[in-house]
Amino acid sequence: MSAAVALIVGLGNPGPEYEETRHNAGFWFVEQVARQQGEQFRLESKFKGEITKVVIKGQQVWLLKPNTFMNRSGQSVAALARFYKIPLENILVVHDELDLPPGTSRIKQGGGHGGHNGLRDIVAQMGGKEFMRLRVGIGHPGNSKQVSNYVLSRASADDQRLIEESLADALEVLPQVVSGEFQKAMNSLHSD
Repeated sequence: MSAAVALIVGLGNPGPEYEETRHNAGFWFVEQVARQQGEQFRLESKFKGEITKVVIKGQQVWLLKPNTFMNRSGQSVAALARFYKIPLENILVVHDELDLPPGTSRIKQGGGHGGHNGLRDIVAQMGGKEFMRLRVGIGHPGNSKQVSNYVLSRASADDQRLIEESLADALEVLPQVVSGEFQKAMNSLHSD
């Protein structure tokens, strides 16, 4: 049994020009959670992001979309986590993952940042890496020099459909993740 989730952070970049880019897969996920719960995000400047609160499996959970741009995501996460005294292990960070193909999402506890600037800044600002991650596969362009352009561009229609399917799968196991049934959620999500 892992720790229950008190904060779900969706990583992405603010602004309409980034809205539909692969790097915003984390934003897409928390937006779906909020929509499913009938909640709306509101800008909260002291947390450098947009927030809302939902109830999942009887537990209150904050949703956060940092407004700091990806490489400064940790500032927003740290501001909210410190204010509400949410420990690292009670945070779930949802992010795009180059090392997984579109249509795949994986849950992971702890680990490195894998070159992801959003994760790198959260680790730096929070002083640890023991938060949970929901890794949303977006595929890899095949050449590391193309990564920046790739994550900041739109997915093909087929890839977008696959990404949306993997977000829907992740949404189904979210109640288990939130209540700390981490292994159960992993088994169910990873068996697809």
